[in-house]
Amino acid sequence: MTNTAARLALVGDRSPNVASHTRIPLLLDALTERDRLVLDAYWIPSEDAEDPDAVRGFDAVWVLPGSPYRSEAGVLTAIRTARVEGIPFLGTCGGFQHALLEYARDVCGLTRVAHAENDPAAADPLIEPLACSLVGHEAVVTIEPGSLAQSVIGSERTVERYFCAYGPTRHLDTLRAHGLRFSGHDEDGHVRIAELPGHPFFLASLFQPELSGDGSRPHPMVRALARAAVEHMRQPV
Repeated sequence: MTNTAARLALVGDRSPNVASHTRIPLLLDALTERDRLVLDAYWIPSEDAEDPDAVRGFDAVWVLPGSPYRSEAGVLTAIRTARVEGIPFLGTCGGFQHALLEYARDVCGLTRVAHAENDPAAADPLIEPLACSLVGHEAVVTIEPGSLAQSVIGSERTVERYFCAYGPTRHLDTLRAHGLRFSGHDEDGHVRIAELPGHPFFLASLFQPELSGDGSRPHPMVRALARAAVEHMRQPV
């Protein structure tokens, strides 16, 4: 660890079989070389993240794909800490799904909602199998003007890569009423990006920006997280 590097917590169960995980070293190198954004990254397995202190002291938290996680509770705890304590946060694919789940339970009081991948028999799933799997697909995402997502991506339309089979289906109006903003949708109007106004940086996408291109040019969302981490590091304690 160096005194000039922002500390990034990579939350997830690291695996060489998860494409997004294998991209991380390339992205970190590219952020350093192309953008002069130096991050000191640490992997935190989902089980270790059950400790509320696991991501405290970090300058950013990125909950990566790879669900079902070994510990749903650990992932939700990491998201809650980042949300409540103003730590820059990015959630992609499974990270997006669990960010919505954490918000529904802890902010909206929907304590019984579940993720169908983790609990297939749940009576009230917030995250359910998509009508059409997006594994390996690319699709258009329309982004709301004036949103964090629009300012980061720099466009109101983008084509993104997916590798998921689950997404949010219900209670979305309740999440909106409690302050969560859904700022990106597919061509059928389904939610694909969420953000939290008033937070220093809280952004989540069902698509996987880490899979953009060949990894030599980090996606704008990844660069934005890195910038937010550096800004967080520079804040007085």
